[in-house]
Amino acid sequence: MTSKQPTFAYTVVYVKDVAKSVAFYAQAFGCKVRRLDDSRRWGELESGQTTIAFTPAHQHETEDITGTVQTPERKNQRAPLEICFDYEDVDAAYERAIEMGATAISAPDEKEWEQKVGYVRDIDGIVVRMGSHVNPPSSH
Repeated sequence: MTSKQPTFAYTVVYVKDVAKSVAFYAQAFGCKVRRLDDSRRWGELESGQTTIAFTPAHQHETEDITGTVQTPERKNQRAPLEICFDYEDVDAAYERAIEMGATAISAPDEKEWEQKVGYVRDIDGIVVRMGSHVNPPSSH
């Protein structure tokens, strides 16, 4: 029996308000909304080959099974998660995110690994990395 390698399906981001976060990501980062259910307790964005999904940080369905979601208590702390997007024009994408309500962390600049990268925080304080696409090293 041959088993196929698993496909990464989606990342779930626990947020305060699902509908607000879905709308924010659509506006600030240019993502297309895949769906927002009628209960407003699940939303999805199209983001390339995988999906970013949002669900409330406090929900009884999963807290009883997997535990309570922990969020940073102070501004100098951050969630153990970073959302990353690739853009052709990182500067324009960064400015758009700030205009739509993201909090600036670090303006885009060139990194030694040949990528332009900037950082913002979303409306829930999650760090979002905005960078140019980096081609993988060629194998010989």
